[in-house]
Amino acid sequence: MINIESLVRPNIRALKPYSSAREEYTGTAGIFLDANENPNGTWNRYPDPYQMELKKTLSALKSVPMEHIFIGNGSDEVIDLAFRIFCTPGQDKALTFSPTYGMYEVSAGINEVTLIKLPLDENFQIDFEGLDQLIGDPNLKLIFICSPNNPTGNMLNHIDRILKQFKGMVIIDEAYIDFSNSVSWAQKIGEYPNLMVMQTLSKAYGMAALRLGIAFAQPAILSYFNKVKPPYNISQVNQETALALLADSEKIWLEKEEVIKQREFLRQELLKISGLVIKIFPSDANFLLVEVTDADRIYQRLLALEIVTRNRNTQVPNAIRITVGTAAENQQLIKALKQIAHEKDFIY
Repeated sequence: MINIESLVRPNIRALKPYSSAREEYTGTAGIFLDANENPNGTWNRYPDPYQMELKKTLSALKSVPMEHIFIGNGSDEVIDLAFRIFCTPGQDKALTFSPTYGMYEVSAGINEVTLIKLPLDENFQIDFEGLDQLIGDPNLKLIFICSPNNPTGNMLNHIDRILKQFKGMVIIDEAYIDFSNSVSWAQKIGEYPNLMVMQTLSKAYGMAALRLGIAFAQPAILSYFNKVKPPYNISQVNQETALALLADSEKIWLEKEEVIKQREFLRQELLKISGLVIKIFPSDANFLLVEVTDADRIYQRLLALEIVTRNRNTQVPNAIRITVGTAAENQQLIKALKQIAHEKDFIY
């Protein structure tokens, strides 16, 4: 049995967290004179530090009890907090499977944590032979698994093998899970005490501007995240906006289904552009990773046509990542790529 307390940095275990005015008082009152707020205005009061109404809505939406939910200022805050809670700077290590989401590496650098980047195999799946040589390192405290993976778009297999072997924290980043038919690992947090699952309202829910990341884990883990986070990390405006948007569940579902439909449209149309598109990698996300003849030049030509994609040539040779847009945007992209394919200097 994994002891969560033993995974936490000693100074974090001993930390006495800041106690905000809204934590010390619970209930209803007619007059608030406790938090040095301006008594005038619409947004003059501090927000709920634990976002209870939003957690209640997310609990029903995700079928996860409220006490197993943490809300961060984007998933990036969750990632940063994980490094600060579990990794001693200059001593401990974390591991990712490359290519993957770049903020794991950035947060590791900020927190002075050595990041091991284990390459995925030719099918963008975990190389367990390489992992087995690393997983026993006593200084390895965190493993980040992005599934569906960014930028490759595919689900990673056999994650349960890591959960059964590794004695540190396993964080599965499911930012794109809503575009997949796979069951979320959030339903397994009761089976694995060292598991945390991240999701977001930025992608399928269309709330990227609100910066709302979600983490699911055992309360023993989340107690440290609540201890270390800033007291009012989610604004009242963002909480209320998210609640209003989540109330229209049918609209969210229809928009997600349209993205999935357009993803298939893009895949089929891209395959028709011979001489430019070499391969389209399988995707369970809202984007496609596309191997092309010359990623750098195609990326620049699309920019000239006022279409912005993501050049991933440094991560996957000659690959560009294309986010699924609206039907009109996707048709414009296909038209532009066909135009580029017929230009003399792009005929191979």
